[in-house]
Order: sequence, then structure tokens, then C-alpha cells
Amino acid sequence: MTAGSDLGILKEKLAGTRSLTVLTGAGISADSGVPTFRGADGLWRNFRAEDLATPEAFARDPHVVWEWYNWRRELLAAKRPNPAHDALVELERRVPSFWLITQNVDGLHRAAGSRRLSEIHGNIWMVRCTVCGTVEENRDVPIAIPPACGRCGGLLRPHIVWFGESLFADDMARCAAALRDCEVLLVIGTSGVVYPAAGFASVAKEAGAFVADINLEPTPQSSLVDLSLQGRAKDILPLLL
Repeated sequence: MTAGSDLGILKEKLAGTRSLTVLTGAGISADSGVPTFRGADGLWRNFRAEDLATPEAFARDPHVVWEWYNWRRELLAAKRPNPAHDALVELERRVPSFWLITQNVDGLHRAAGSRRLSEIHGNIWMVRCTVCGTVEENRDVPIAIPPACGRCGGLLRPHIVWFGESLFADDMARCAAALRDCEVLLVIGTSGVVYPAAGFASVAKEAGAFVADINLEPTPQSSLVDLSLQGRAKDILPLLL
């Protein structure tokens, strides 16, 4: 667990701030039992995530891509927000200007009650029509494969940013403003190696924000921030309230 003096410093910063931005990654969802779909445990039917989460893979075989996403949705359906998610909902209620940026697609922040947020990599429970562009929620488990748009009958795809695709422009503009304008930035459970999110701490710090990192172990960002706390997000975040 992190030092009590560091917790005290961060609690003081949060108590006095009127503008807070939070960036979260896979570490905050790990405490809800969400598995990693990349890396050593990301293999599915001899495919890796990098082989399936691409526009080219979907164009080549949308059926197998949807089978993989259906498998992921079935694993995620039973997962619930943990105390770290709940603590961020409370911070959103307390801080006048609050914005949450998450790299996670599991939808747990929304399930916990977060409303002022950007899901910069998308949401696995949202689908987008490849013909008319309609975006809507779909909680079907299992989902019909391949799923069809209720408006035009076109093929639906996961509303996820795939490898090789650009992040959602509107979301990125909102995130950029939140990073420039915040007094405090919390970076929680992210490795700090995937861009553009890996550069967010530098953006906020250059704009004058106090930046704190909360992670199980040091990351490439740890040397750049003002304060680094080591431990589980579910244990540390409730203490900051």
C-alpha cells in the first residue's frame, strides 16, 4: 500500500480542486475480474486480438469477428463495478468541473453511474451500422450473428476503435479541453504506453495541472507525475473520499 503522507497530499488536492480530469485503463477493471484480451491470455481459437480487431478482419470475415466479440460480451456480462468505479462517481458529484476519460470498452464506468465521460476506444455494448451509421446500445447475450441494423437492415459492427482506425474526433476534442483546463489529473490503472493516452499526463502537466498516478507498479509515466501511489485502485480511491 502507498504511504499515508502521499494519500494525505492527494486528498488535500482533491478537496480543494474545482476542476478534475481522470484517465483510467485496464487496471481499474481488473478488480472487477475483467480479463485482458490482449497479451498472453488474449488467445482465442488461435487468433490474437490484434488479428481480429481490425477493419480488414471484419471485411474479410465479419462472422468470426462477431463470434469473438460475442465471447467477450458473455464474459463481461456478469462483471460489476467495483469500489474504484463507485469512488469516481462520487468525485463526479463533488467536483464542479469533472471529466472522466477511459481507455476501457467494458462499460463499467457507465454501469457505476458515471455520466461525464469519454470512452475513447468505444464501448462493447454499443453497435454501429456499417450502412446508415446509426449507433445504439445492444445488450443481447448472445448477440445474433451477424447482427443487422433495425433501421436499414445493414450489417452492424462493434462501436469500438480498431487497430488502424482514428479515435472519435468529438471525443478527442472534449478530452483535449478537459486536459488543458483541469487543476488535477488522476491517471489510474493504465500502463502509459498506448498513445495518444500515454501523452495525456504531459499535456495536463504542461498546462499547470497537478498530476497523480495510481497503479500497482511504476509505469513510464511515474517519473513525469507529481505524485505516484502504488496499490489497487479499489483500495486507494475510496480512501481519497
